[in-house]
Amino acid sequence: MTYEQIFLFCLLGIVFAFLVWGRIRYDLVAFAALIIAVVGGVVDAHDAFIGFGHEAVVIIALVLIVSRAMMNAGAVELISRFVLSTGRSLSSHIGLMAVVGAGLSAVINNVAALVMLMTLDIEAAKKARRPVSRSLMPLSFATILGGMITLIGTPPNIVVSEFRNRALGDSYSMFDFSPVGLVCAAAGIAFVALFGWRLIPNAGQADVEEEGDAGLFVAEAGVKEKSKALGKPVSDLYPLADEHDVTILGLVRRGKRLPGFAAGEEVRKSDHLILEGDPKSIEAFIGAAELDAPGAEKHGGLRGQSLVLIEAIVPDSARMVGRTALDLRLLYRRGVTLLGVSRQGKRFRERVRKLPIRAGDVVLLLGPESRVADAAEWLGVLPLAEKSHTVIQRGKAFFTMGVFAAAVASSVMGFVPLVIALAAAVAIYALFNVVSAREVYESVEWPVIVLLASLIPLGLALEDSGGTRLIAEGILSLTGSLPAWAILTILMVVTMTLSDFLNNVATALIAAPVGLSVANGLDVSPDPFLMAVAVAASCAFLTPIGHKNNTIIMGPGGYRFGDYWRMGLPLELLIIAVAVPAILFFWPL
Repeated sequence: MTYEQIFLFCLLGIVFAFLVWGRIRYDLVAFAALIIAVVGGVVDAHDAFIGFGHEAVVIIALVLIVSRAMMNAGAVELISRFVLSTGRSLSSHIGLMAVVGAGLSAVINNVAALVMLMTLDIEAAKKARRPVSRSLMPLSFATILGGMITLIGTPPNIVVSEFRNRALGDSYSMFDFSPVGLVCAAAGIAFVALFGWRLIPNAGQADVEEEGDAGLFVAEAGVKEKSKALGKPVSDLYPLADEHDVTILGLVRRGKRLPGFAAGEEVRKSDHLILEGDPKSIEAFIGAAELDAPGAEKHGGLRGQSLVLIEAIVPDSARMVGRTALDLRLLYRRGVTLLGVSRQGKRFRERVRKLPIRAGDVVLLLGPESRVADAAEWLGVLPLAEKSHTVIQRGKAFFTMGVFAAAVASSVMGFVPLVIALAAAVAIYALFNVVSAREVYESVEWPVIVLLASLIPLGLALEDSGGTRLIAEGILSLTGSLPAWAILTILMVVTMTLSDFLNNVATALIAAPVGLSVANGLDVSPDPFLMAVAVAASCAFLTPIGHKNNTIIMGPGGYRFGDYWRMGLPLELLIIAVAVPAILFFWPL
């Protein structure tokens, strides 16, 4: 092997290790690797930042903005009347939500599709008095499956299409992915609706209570001068806490958490009780014990009519990730209190305002309704309560969908390239205030953009150095005299496994050149192998880290890391079983 090959293999191995470890943001890992590659001489300095102008990167950014416009226009309300019904069986509900989710994912980003439908699914679970965990994972998987149907449904399709354009001089069109994608989506939806949800374990999953709470929160409440708790041992408050379904976890005094549950400690003024419960129960207990929420004096009291409590999911692109409420100065900057945090049923000893927030957490925000909505948007969190969504412009729904349909049609008919059509749609949305100037920038998931733009030069360097050809030769030598369809299956299995633990964009960037080299080595058409990479890179069902949708549902569904593979493993096997013959039928060798 050459110096360039050895350097790049070692560098990419370290990158993948850090991505699996997950303690450092993936965009920082990728950008640091790019700089190291430039310093090491394997990437030319003049080519270091060509990824930021790459067409695939621009298309992904534009799709995210279009998705935001569709959300602002109230697409959820147009379909809610067909989705929310307490008379349907669980299989029927999951099947309907899965079909709707897959359909939306085909035309907008699949993360946006999940966010739009998740609130409806939680509301349906509340009305049917059943665990939301039964339907939330099937919905997430369905939106991932639906993204495979079109070019813009999921980033791996865009990456593979642009790679084909660079390698073969022609990219895939909007609906080239549809035949195989529809077969995979149909089979996957049938599985999750009829059998898959039965495989989700009950242990550790959050049930939906009457008010539709997604889980238990750990929160704080201050002891004021006239509180009923004043002068009593903490244990004397247990009956009142039990009455309101709240657990008292401990006591904070002078900014420090006392050891254990502090059951024998006498409550003093300015102490803070650590509480665990659902939002309504915590609020009721605070009122019954005459306690104060942190920052209540700034809000005008917990019982102020203008105050609201909202639950919001923290995606990995949120401003809150890795930071505390104190770091963000949330109360002083935005007039909103971080009242509680739900982290998959885990308890923690840190004070709520000093707790670093993680992706997948569900946070409980308290404040005036207008301020809470603004703070949620500023923090980048995803509110579960419909009343927190203040930007819906219902009168522009059909206009927004019409503009998008016209953009897609103009691209399909060859009038303008897809990137230009989407850019024109975004410009129209901004001109007619469907998305504000601020939302145009906030809609883009910049960590994903930096990841993709940083890995593109590394992928090009690996290909130019002969690294991808070396990998392909290794695969061919190991598979020996196996037929081409068997090698294609092996490529799918390897790619799908990588995607379960790495970002699907990173997986597609590395696997697509390998697939092309394998096809060239077999002297067959490259399209089946590129399609196999696109399908496999999108199908990350085994872990909550393989796809952002799986991370988003982890907190609200009360899922554990090991819950995903129970339904995800048979689903991945099913996708391989139906995708291979479908690929070979629609894209012959």
